[in-house]
Amino acid sequence: MLYQCPKEGDIDLQDSQIAPGLTAKACPSCGGAWLSTERYLPWQRQQVDPDAPIQVAILPLALRTDFQPAALDNRAALCPDCRSYLARGRINLPQGSFYVERCPNCKGIWCDAGEWEVLQQLHLHTHLEYIFSPEWQALVRELEHGEREKQAILDKLGADIAHRIFELADLLEDHPNGDFGVAYLMRRFDQ
Repeated sequence: MLYQCPKEGDIDLQDSQIAPGLTAKACPSCGGAWLSTERYLPWQRQQVDPDAPIQVAILPLALRTDFQPAALDNRAALCPDCRSYLARGRINLPQGSFYVERCPNCKGIWCDAGEWEVLQQLHLHTHLEYIFSPEWQALVRELEHGEREKQAILDKLGADIAHRIFELADLLEDHPNGDFGVAYLMRRFDQ
């Protein structure tokens, strides 16, 4: 069976290896890769402990990379296997966001050029299905909000005071009566 590029349509995908032991169908024109569940799931089982909890190892907004989203990243795409429209999972990076696509029917994954490498850096390449879960999207939003808040404190107060505040916050959070310290500080600033 010939598979065609979900983004360029008339380009036949070719056999490729995206990682050691993981074969994919790659587009020779746009550089994207199609990972069928039949190929991805056995490889994934060899990579991770199925009982280990999935964690966000590196916050996407904290990743420093030269990656630029593919020109065709925003283009709607059809599954090269079953022709369903692909759903999109958004990954936010400092230089912009990109989308990993997944077929809601056969669960295959499409990565535009360079996206697989970013997913590896984020330690998400072994948990691609997690990108499409509401839990992951909510966790990333929460973590990103915390990072933006820390950056605002750094910008407003400077590095020295900001780091002291972060250290104090950690101390109070870990102390069984830390809420008394927080209440004291709030009273001081309410006067």
